[in-house]
Amino acid sequence: MKVLIVGNGGREAALVRKIFESPLVKKVFCAPGNAGTSAYATNVKIPVNDIPGLLEFAKQECIDLTIVGPEDPLTMGIVDVFKENGLAIFGPSKGAAILEGSKLFTKALLEKYDIPTAGYKRFYDPTSAEKYVVDQDFPVVIKANGLAAGKGVFICENLADAISAIQEIMVARKFGDAGECIIIEEFLRGEEASYIVLVDENGHVLPLASSQDHKRVGNDDTGLNTGGMGAYSPAPVVTAEIERRVLNEIIYPTVDAMIKEGRPFTGFLYAGLMIDRDGNPKVLEFNVRMGDPETQPLMMRMKSDLVPILLAALKGELDKCQIDWDPRKAVCVVMAANGYPGSYRKSLYIEGIDEVEQAGAKVYHAGTALNEQGELVSSGGRVLGVTALGETFVEAQHAAYQAVSGIRHDGLFYRDDIANHAIKK
Repeated sequence: MKVLIVGNGGREAALVRKIFESPLVKKVFCAPGNAGTSAYATNVKIPVNDIPGLLEFAKQECIDLTIVGPEDPLTMGIVDVFKENGLAIFGPSKGAAILEGSKLFTKALLEKYDIPTAGYKRFYDPTSAEKYVVDQDFPVVIKANGLAAGKGVFICENLADAISAIQEIMVARKFGDAGECIIIEEFLRGEEASYIVLVDENGHVLPLASSQDHKRVGNDDTGLNTGGMGAYSPAPVVTAEIERRVLNEIIYPTVDAMIKEGRPFTGFLYAGLMIDRDGNPKVLEFNVRMGDPETQPLMMRMKSDLVPILLAALKGELDKCQIDWDPRKAVCVVMAANGYPGSYRKSLYIEGIDEVEQAGAKVYHAGTALNEQGELVSSGGRVLGVTALGETFVEAQHAAYQAVSGIRHDGLFYRDDIANHAIKK
């Protein structure tokens, strides 16, 4: 069969390599892909938001299955368009993708169906928002309502931070129309975890292994929010009991709620969670696709063939599936261009990846390209996701950073504390 993967980041690079391994798959395409995906797939120069272009290509190539990586085409309705044209595609409809497309919708849904989350207020003008935060206890969390590439969340330690966040989002419009409305939430204390499940057309749920992202740019979770600076799997904070509670108190009720709202969800459902010191899980956010960089350690640990699982999901038969996981730990360290998540240089030279992979790590390309001379260079903020396995988190962390040290470059940086939380556990 032929498979098309939509996207060009580290998440899509991990999916491409996983799908490429399937004996069911004859050919993999990635649109638009990156320098790393080209080793396993045929890159197609179609932007992720060019839904008519992607549809035409899928028809011409007789694509048997399309997997959508990023959120933008999902919220634009790519799944609806493909299905209307008789093409198999795994992901939520436009109506269901609102779970990520609008934080206000999600907060209202969680409130309506009594699903645990932080208290919040919504604001449509900066003056009212600024008056509100004056009387709040800090820290508070301020979020752009719409899509902001994972960067539209501000943890504000004081009033000055809060005013600055409101101005950036609503006045300067740093995130465009995503900032027409903001959510101001109470700050939840605890440990974050990412919990991703597959949901089929009959509402069956198949969980993936747990994982944990590192959103802040600096060590010890300091600095600006990013798309993710590293991840590991499994997440020790998600014990068997907590996983049971997450499924029963959050995942199943959310899937049922979306059915009741006339927006049945099919696809990857990602719950960003806060687990407090008493083990109580609350929803920080929902994403309607796999996480990046969580996908990288998850795909490295997944021993089962992903393709038949996705095909079963499209038939509503996830209840007949199970996933076999490598018991070892996986750690992914993101190497980013200096200056990220602010302004940064591109076309930074990168060498040494082949040697690193020969030693056992996997280097998932994100923001990479080949220049006119055929040399590997950076093309984005997050450039590489260096991922390694180990019997323990200490071993996996050591292997990942040893691999990082083997990559030669002229302007990348990384956090050096990825997986420290797991090691302390």
